[in-house]
Amino acid sequence: MADRKSTGSGYDYMILIPVILLIGLGLVMVYSASSHMAAHKLGDSYFYLKRQAMFSVLGLCLMIIAKNIRFSLYPKLAYPLLLLSFCLLVLLLIPGLGYKVGGAYRWLRWGGFSFQPSELAKFSLAVYMAYSMSKKGSSMESFSKGLLPHLLVASTFMLLIVLQPDLGTAVIIGCWFLMILFVGGVSFRHLFYMLAVSIPIVIWLVMHADYRLNRWWAFVNPWDDPKGIGFQIIHSFLAFGSGGILGAGLGNSKQKLFYLPESHTDFVFSIAAEELGFLGTACIIFLFGFLIMRGIKISLSAKDLLSSYMAFGLTSLFGLQVLINMGVVMGLLPTKGLTLPFLSYGGSSLVINLLGIGVLLNISSRA
Repeated sequence: MADRKSTGSGYDYMILIPVILLIGLGLVMVYSASSHMAAHKLGDSYFYLKRQAMFSVLGLCLMIIAKNIRFSLYPKLAYPLLLLSFCLLVLLLIPGLGYKVGGAYRWLRWGGFSFQPSELAKFSLAVYMAYSMSKKGSSMESFSKGLLPHLLVASTFMLLIVLQPDLGTAVIIGCWFLMILFVGGVSFRHLFYMLAVSIPIVIWLVMHADYRLNRWWAFVNPWDDPKGIGFQIIHSFLAFGSGGILGAGLGNSKQKLFYLPESHTDFVFSIAAEELGFLGTACIIFLFGFLIMRGIKISLSAKDLLSSYMAFGLTSLFGLQVLINMGVVMGLLPTKGLTLPFLSYGGSSLVINLLGIGVLLNISSRA
């Protein structure tokens, strides 16, 4: 009841306010990072801003629906969502159906709009794992009941994503899967064995793809090839370095002028660092950190295991994406095509993240 009284209308404003601020800042940064490029390539400097605003409205509508529907409906949606996500991932592998961008078939396209099934797959896995683990209870310690069924489901999804190919998203799901199983009570010995098997597989996949090896070498020493594989991360460094304490000012980034690739998507945080400086990036990190901590608190104070697991699953997925994107653009992790929630341009990510926020608000209002 404490959360309901503190929010009045039943909305947890400690979640809602940071989300609204991040969406607003995201609209500003998407326009700033993309306007020059959109004007030259598409003839409309507002092209990406208008689409991001449309996706924001759609996502907010889904957030409100997810917050206000009966929570008892979510367990009933676990398997239908899982089946839908599986079918969409399979469709990507059928010639002529998947939309190819950057050498990978990660999108389904209808008209002028694209959808990334892996985003829905992550949300579906979070709902499924929460429902399944809460139902199994103490039997999660058993290999045959606690680990094996979940491992088969998650491995199937990760395999379909690797075949796109998209190893980075599969690794993120794998890391998240270990976290949620640990929280669910799976034996530490079983988790260790699973990790010991997974690491050699990931290394093999990296070693047998030239573009993945190039990303690794660019991470180890980008200055060996500053005009080739190291070009992107070096210009990200330049964006951070030139931002200083207060930044160059909104709209004044130089790296977005066809120097930094993917400046409005994967590397929007670099543009924010250049234009808003250290103080601006510190505020962004604070908002994300506050949101993640609030999600963990909701998980700890939830009234039942299902709510607790679902809140933790959604929060940890969101948190991993934030940490990995920031790690990549600052050169702390190898380059991975991953958007920064709420700030990067990307309809699928924005809509699904807001759907997850709606579920968190639903759980918070019941706490």
